[in-house]
Amino acid sequence: MRLGIIGLPNSGKTTIFNALTGQNLSTGAATSGQFEVHTAIVNVPDPRVEKLKAMYNPRKTAYATVTYADIGGLDKGISEGGLKGQFRTELGQADGFLHVVRAFEDETVPHPYETVDPQRDLESLDSEFVLSDLVVVENRIEKLNNDMRIKGKNVDKSVPAELELMERFKIQLEAEKPLLELEITPEQAKAIRGYGFLTLKPVLVVVNLGDEAKDVNTLIKYNRTGSNIVGLQGKIEAELSQLEPEDAEMFMQEYGITELSAAKVIRLSYELLAIQSFFTVGEDEVRAWSVRVGATAPEAAGAIHSDLQKGFIRAEVMAYEDLIAGGSEAALKASGKFRLEGKEYIVKDGDIVHIRHSS
Repeated sequence: MRLGIIGLPNSGKTTIFNALTGQNLSTGAATSGQFEVHTAIVNVPDPRVEKLKAMYNPRKTAYATVTYADIGGLDKGISEGGLKGQFRTELGQADGFLHVVRAFEDETVPHPYETVDPQRDLESLDSEFVLSDLVVVENRIEKLNNDMRIKGKNVDKSVPAELELMERFKIQLEAEKPLLELEITPEQAKAIRGYGFLTLKPVLVVVNLGDEAKDVNTLIKYNRTGSNIVGLQGKIEAELSQLEPEDAEMFMQEYGITELSAAKVIRLSYELLAIQSFFTVGEDEVRAWSVRVGATAPEAAGAIHSDLQKGFIRAEVMAYEDLIAGGSEAALKASGKFRLEGKEYIVKDGDIVHIRHSS
C-alpha cells in the first residue's frame, strides 16, 4: 500500500513525512514545480500484534506496513495542459493521498499565497487534480471517437462502453467534482486502472497545526466521499520522532501531549483504502497481513503466498477477541469457537488464520 504525501509549497509536507516515518529530511523552503520524491516504509501500530507476541513468544514479529512517498513540486497551475512525466507517474501509482494543509503561522516560512487559509489551499490542489483528470478524459474521448470512426463495425467491443464511461467522467469533472463520487463497477474500475485518475483516489487530509493544538473542524470543511480529516502538530511530532522513547515521554509530559497523533495518522492511512489486518501465529512468527475488506479466505491465502491460494483447501480460523478471552488455542477449541472455513468465507479484521492447502 502506497500513499502519496501531497500539498502546496511550505505546507510542511516533509515535516509530516518525518513525523510519520522517523526520517530526518531537510525541511527547507520548497521550490514550486521542481519534482522530488522521498519514500519510507512504516509499521502500522497495532496492539494486537504485541498481545499475540506475548502469547506465542515467536522468534520473529512482523507488522502490517504502509509506504509513504513525499512528493514535492506541486503548486497552483501545475496541471495546466495535464500533469506529465514523473509527476503523473508518481501520483498515478499512489493508492491514495495524504493531503497536507497548512494551518500554522511562521514568518520564517512565508506562505506562497501570502496568507494562511487552509480551506483555500485544500480546494486549490483539489482543483488541479480535477483539471488533470479532465485533460486525460478529453484526450481519451478523442482517441475512442477516432477509433470508432476509422474502424466502424470492426472496432473492439469494449470501445463503446469505455466511451460512455469517459463521457460520464467528463460531466463529473466539468462540474468540478471528483470521480470517486461516481458509482462504477469493479469491472470498470479494473479496466481504467492504468489511467491513474487522481480524483479516484481516497484522501486523508492532514491539517498541519505546527506546534499549536487546534480543532481542525473549525479550520476546514471536507465532506468528499472516501475522505477523512485529522490534525497533527507537525513540528512537535517530527521532533519527537527523533528522540529516544524515554526522552520523548518527558517531552510529551512537558507539552501536555497524552497521545502521539502520528500513530493515529498511520492507522487512518491504513483504513483509508478499506484495508484490514488478519494474523498468522506460531512459534516461528507472529505476523499481520494486509487484505482488502471483503476478501475471501483464498485471497487472504494469496496475500501470504500465491501457492497457498492455488492449493487452498480450507482455512482454520480464530477470532482475535475469542483467543485473547480464552487465553490459549486449546481453550478456544474446547469452547467450540475454533472454525474451519471454505472458499466462500469472508475474512474479518483480526481473524487469526492458518491455511490448509495441497502441495
